[in-house]
Amino acid sequence: MVNVPTAADLLPLLPELVLVGATFALLMLDLFLDERRRVVTHALSVASLVVVVAMLATGVGGHGVVFNGMFVRDIAADVLKISICAIGAISLIYNWPFLRDRSLYKGEVPVLMLFAITGMMLLVSAGNLVMIYLGLEMLALCSYALVALDRDSPLASEAAIKYFVLGSLASGLLLFGMSLVYGATGSLDLATIGAATELTQLTPMLATGVVFMVAGIAFKFGGAPFHMWLPDVYHGAPTSVTLFIGSAPKLATFGMAYRLLEVGAGGLDDHWRMMLAAIAVASLAIGNLTAMVQDNLKRLLAYSTVSHVGFLFVGLAGGGAQGFSAAMFYAISYALMSTAAFGAIVVLANRGFESDRVDDLKGLNARNPWLAGLVLCVMASLAGLPPFLGFWAKLAVLRAALEGGMMWLAIVGIVFAVVGAFYYLRVVKAMYFDAPEGELHAPSSDRPLRVTFGVNALALLALGFAWSPIMAWCQRAFAG
Repeated sequence: MVNVPTAADLLPLLPELVLVGATFALLMLDLFLDERRRVVTHALSVASLVVVVAMLATGVGGHGVVFNGMFVRDIAADVLKISICAIGAISLIYNWPFLRDRSLYKGEVPVLMLFAITGMMLLVSAGNLVMIYLGLEMLALCSYALVALDRDSPLASEAAIKYFVLGSLASGLLLFGMSLVYGATGSLDLATIGAATELTQLTPMLATGVVFMVAGIAFKFGGAPFHMWLPDVYHGAPTSVTLFIGSAPKLATFGMAYRLLEVGAGGLDDHWRMMLAAIAVASLAIGNLTAMVQDNLKRLLAYSTVSHVGFLFVGLAGGGAQGFSAAMFYAISYALMSTAAFGAIVVLANRGFESDRVDDLKGLNARNPWLAGLVLCVMASLAGLPPFLGFWAKLAVLRAALEGGMMWLAIVGIVFAVVGAFYYLRVVKAMYFDAPEGELHAPSSDRPLRVTFGVNALALLALGFAWSPIMAWCQRAFAG
């Protein structure tokens, strides 16, 4: 018997409702603002996310399972939502000066980003296959529009088309897998599906459904061999948009992986853990080896993302509470590192100069030692050098693999961690040991942007000394 939703069912959704209400209000407000006052929309969008973070951190609305199990708010959902909204607010701060200087900033930009964040929040709280697909498509459709923001750029238009076509293919794979799982278990509810996988034998239909779901998850993450969309999209999109789609959605995709695999297919973990391990190895190998030969900084960071997805999958393949808490810690750490990495390109760029080639960083230390030091912090953290945050993130997922009985996978991860350090150190070499080439360009003079990048980069060092509270936060999310 289906229960009729009541007003009490809306309480756990209060953060989402506030964000959606604020987004519609901003959409209407933008109709009455001219170009000179558009910063008001931007500032209010950041303020909306700050309010939502405060609501989540203070537990407004409480935890619960509502709407007949379709929406689940628990500690794991709150941790991911706080991280998503915080990264979204940082992305908005990076977006404003970059898009404004190129006459690309429109009132639709913060609205699309807020709707995408709403989709991510629904995705990590999904307790039903239908809710997963709803959140995923809400995120995807907004992301397609953001990538195509620069309509006069052939590169951006091509990237948007590739993203739309391949993203639709990924959604189709995931939907097909979910339909097979529904056919095998007779339910759309993830908890019911999880109970069914514990009690029933593995049938061809159920096995095929799980395979397609894992493929869809890997596609959305950008894991090899489903990564073909990622380098072109990262390269073609405006850098500040790449910063957004390369950070917060990784947290949402992790939430989707947890709901589908651990909650929905927990009884088949011996099977999907091996699939994730295979994807992890492919991602580590292809991502790191291909990044070594890239001259374009955005493409280098794109293949770097593939390798980092491989490390995240190492944690997921470890399985259990330890594996998922380590993978969540890695996802949060990588989101911070990704915003800082693309933020460096945003800060160093100006009108007519994108600073998106490794050679553009040559001699940066001689021109601006402070910025060079900040970029060094970012690259060192991405490379996993101690004592930066990236080191502890890699250590956590490697430990999870060991505790999950996958020593061979941990060894592969260590080998490619060493290989991956090469191309990050190549950027450091260009800044500190190479002479500048061509005309010298001044970095952005926007003070809020420079302060945001400074805080973002130094946080990677500071959190390297204070990483344990974040890890404890992630462990608490899966303790029960």
